[in-house]
Amino acid sequence: MRIDVVTLFPDFVRQCAAVGVVGRAQQRELLQVETWNPRDYATDNYRTVDGRTCGGGPGMVMLIQPLRDALKAMREAAPEPVHVIYLSPQGARLTQNRVEALAARPRIALLCGRYEGVDERLLAHEVDEELSIGDYVLSGGELGAAVLIDAVGRLQGGALNDARSAEQDSFSSGLLDCPHYAKPVRDAYGDVPEVLLSGDHAAIRRWRLKQSLGRTWLRRPDLLAQRALDAESRALLDEFRREHAHAERARHDEAAPDGRHD
Repeated sequence: MRIDVVTLFPDFVRQCAAVGVVGRAQQRELLQVETWNPRDYATDNYRTVDGRTCGGGPGMVMLIQPLRDALKAMREAAPEPVHVIYLSPQGARLTQNRVEALAARPRIALLCGRYEGVDERLLAHEVDEELSIGDYVLSGGELGAAVLIDAVGRLQGGALNDARSAEQDSFSSGLLDCPHYAKPVRDAYGDVPEVLLSGDHAAIRRWRLKQSLGRTWLRRPDLLAQRALDAESRALLDEFRREHAHAERARHDEAAPDGRHD
């Protein structure tokens, strides 16, 4: 897969993409990340890429011409058709489902805005999709691009040492991931749940599904509302809720003076 990034800060993007799983994916030639600086396509001596917003007001807007020429050069650099994404707080929220769809494409391009944003006419003619990583505003699109590169890059076949890691990630099944533990088995902070040491793969699978359902119920009930649960999942969630209610009562009793309730 190839990802092209149009950005005023190409070094930042290249450095972010050079480490960890994404860096390994590039080393294994599973992923190619290229950057394009609009300043290289400006036509004046000052390499100007921004101008004052029409109608007055604070801030500057990225100009059409340098971006259009950078995008033209980017499109011509490889034969594959490219899907152009503008990172914007006004875009659709990035989800795991969208990441998986983008990861299946042979090539995408990420346009990183700065200042007050990009001239709307360029967006209308050059951009296929706008995406947001959250309901907040950053100084530019580079951090969003780094997030998207990591999310998409790690899904390339062979990028992860164990492909099952991606299958168990939060949101991949519409649920949050279950808790994970490592050695030592016993520690001052607590013990590893006995079921995980049992060797009973059916029991371990059931425990992990129950914890995943319960954690989603506690932390992201909106996700659970969107998911149709089968009979096993409903039973496991009911079991988790009963256990959670019992644990909460026990904590309350322990905290209450002389065992009294409020």
